Amino acid sequence: MSPDLEKIDSYEVISDGIVSKIELVRVKDKFVPEYKANIPLIDEGMRAILTEVRTELIREYPQKIQVLSETGGQQLKIEFLDLVRSKLGVLVPGLEDETYIALSATLLHEMFGIGVLEILDSDPQLEEIVVNDSKSNVMVYHRKYGWLETNIRIETENKIESFAEQIGRKVGRQITTLSPLLDAQLPNGDRVNATLYPISKHGNTLDIRKFREEPWTVIDFLQSKTVSSELVAFVWQAIQYELSIIVTGGTASGKTSLLNVFLPFIPPNQRIITIEDTSELVLPSFMQWVPLITRLPNSEGKGEVTMLDLLVNSLRMRPDRLVVGEIRKKDDAQTLFEALMTGHSVYATLHAETAQQVVKRLLSEPINLPDIEVSNLDLVLTAFRQRRSGVRRVLELAEVTEHYIAGKLELKTNNLFEWKPRTDEIERTINVSQKLETKLELYSGFTHDEIKADILEKQKVLDWMVAKKLKTTNDIGLAASLYYTKNKELMEIVEANKDPSELETI
Repeated sequence: MSPDLEKIDSYEVISDGIVSKIELVRVKDKFVPEYKANIPLIDEGMRAILTEVRTELIREYPQKIQVLSETGGQQLKIEFLDLVRSKLGVLVPGLEDETYIALSATLLHEMFGIGVLEILDSDPQLEEIVVNDSKSNVMVYHRKYGWLETNIRIETENKIESFAEQIGRKVGRQITTLSPLLDAQLPNGDRVNATLYPISKHGNTLDIRKFREEPWTVIDFLQSKTVSSELVAFVWQAIQYELSIIVTGGTASGKTSLLNVFLPFIPPNQRIITIEDTSELVLPSFMQWVPLITRLPNSEGKGEVTMLDLLVNSLRMRPDRLVVGEIRKKDDAQTLFEALMTGHSVYATLHAETAQQVVKRLLSEPINLPDIEVSNLDLVLTAFRQRRSGVRRVLELAEVTEHYIAGKLELKTNNLFEWKPRTDEIERTINVSQKLETKLELYSGFTHDEIKADILEKQKVLDWMVAKKLKTTNDIGLAASLYYTKNKELMEIVEANKDPSELETI
């Protein structure tokens, strides 16, 4: 390797049979490290053969090609790859099987996907894939190393537009010069945004925010120190006893992921309704969960279903817990807080940097809720991404408290936990929560010592889950559900440090 290059990492990515070696390197005098994908090169002659195969397939299987173009179904993809492999075997016999697979997958990606970007989309280490224009290399955001510049460039603006159109067809949307913006969610969960020139001055853009195949869990967050076991146990207790929580934070701080990891702690005998613009929340499969998704209007401006529509409708569905992906508008916030005022437990995300800013946003224009309504919010959990290192942490957990000054109600936030960047530890800053303890004493009769003992018991369960490497949402939800329904049996397993498979025998 050149002395101007420093190797950071390397691994392999497989995309529909194409095996690509990935190398991450730092280059002297370059501000951003490089992401080098070793992609099989296809010469002019083989390109011509692939074009011939493509023409034959469109002529012989028009309906199947149309369905695959619109849906991208996995079974259809397998059938397509087999058809291409068969035709290539006739046209160019004698190639190695790996070559046939790579060529078939290349044609699949070019006809129905996003071309060479499919390899990047198959890399589980990437969070974001960004095409800024055809004149610059594709950028990616790596979970561990942040922004990287790839060795891939989309050759023309027409190609970028074609990829955006292909994505639009899969979700029944159009992107044209008259409608140059596309915001969509693919069937695999990826979120896609595209813009066309001249709205984007330098050229057409494409932004793919990748959906994690296995959702983050609270165990992942405990292992990465995003949260502490004491903080999780505290939030678990708050969820058990139906306190309402808003998760806040800046852009890409992990608000929705943080909200999602706590939802398996909802008692299993309750009905949960989630409302989102794009489907990101994932709950245990055995829970009574109704996910609702907003819908944009069609090209004629009809058929729109807004967050407010779903919120109002959800209140007629007898929810025990109401979860909103993000509060953006005044009407959404008003309806959500009216639900809170009528006794529903609500959870939501809101874009703000601190708990104090959440209160200010809710009280100020354009949301402008009355103080008395906001005072019913119990806790604010702040997600934070440190821009220097890229690590994600819970910055603070605060309760919203009421104070009467000269007869006037004022709301303040009282930090119960805080992240200390010097030590990289989340510390308990106040031992007694005014709001949580008051509510638990009122509704359950708990004393201070009993509240503390309950949190310590939950910490034991969490520490056992970490030690036993419970990873899936279902596994964590099962342990939490047994904590409610068969506490004695669960704690015997935890105290004896038994294998998680014992949970199935309870």
